[in-house]
Amino acid sequence: MRILLLLALIGAWFKELPAQYVLIGQAAYMNNDCIQLTPDVAYSEGIAYYRTRLNLRHFFQVEFDIYLGDKEEGADGITFVIHNDRRGFEAFGTWGECMGYGRWSKYYRAGAFIAPSIAIEFDTYPNWQQNDPLHDHVAYLEDGTNYHEAWWPLHETHFNLEDDRLHSFVFRWEPDSQQITVWLDGQMVYRGRRDLINEVFKGEPYVIWGFTASTGRASNLQYFCLRNMAMKN
Repeated sequence: MRILLLLALIGAWFKELPAQYVLIGQAAYMNNDCIQLTPDVAYSEGIAYYRTRLNLRHFFQVEFDIYLGDKEEGADGITFVIHNDRRGFEAFGTWGECMGYGRWSKYYRAGAFIAPSIAIEFDTYPNWQQNDPLHDHVAYLEDGTNYHEAWWPLHETHFNLEDDRLHSFVFRWEPDSQQITVWLDGQMVYRGRRDLINEVFKGEPYVIWGFTASTGRASNLQYFCLRNMAMKN
């Protein structure tokens, strides 16, 4: 009897998993409780949003494993995005180098992009129009553009995220100090201060968060797995 009850509880828990996220495009649940963002197919795009909005008045920390493929010549990468786009849980950006988040040019505010927003990109393909270095990198983005002036690592020109490994990613928001901190594989890769509520989201504290990813002519399997979350609504 206890075994049957345990199996019933486990079954109910697994039935709830699909309800945690809103999936768009090629995003899909995987057998290991992770979420595929893109298959290893050219011109794919996938987005996964957590259904519970984030309250930026409170501390927030999430830890994921992220997988960016096994082909060094693959593309294009993923972003962790926080947004208040008017399309809500249906918001998406451009495919390819824009990773399902941004737009082709920071000067051209048209087409598909997610804004207002911030994002952390894990970029695996160099694109000159986005001011990318020649190696894989992490960068902080805002307002639906993938163009950036700074990135990590700055000097490790052979840094590679398409190494067929899971990489630990931690994002922390501290509202009292208005500080954003990002770790990759235990190493701090970004820290900055920003008044997200007033300067980015125009007074709105409740925002949507999740992942976007895409491929172009080159591709890779890309997915994420939620490991730990601390948030208060």
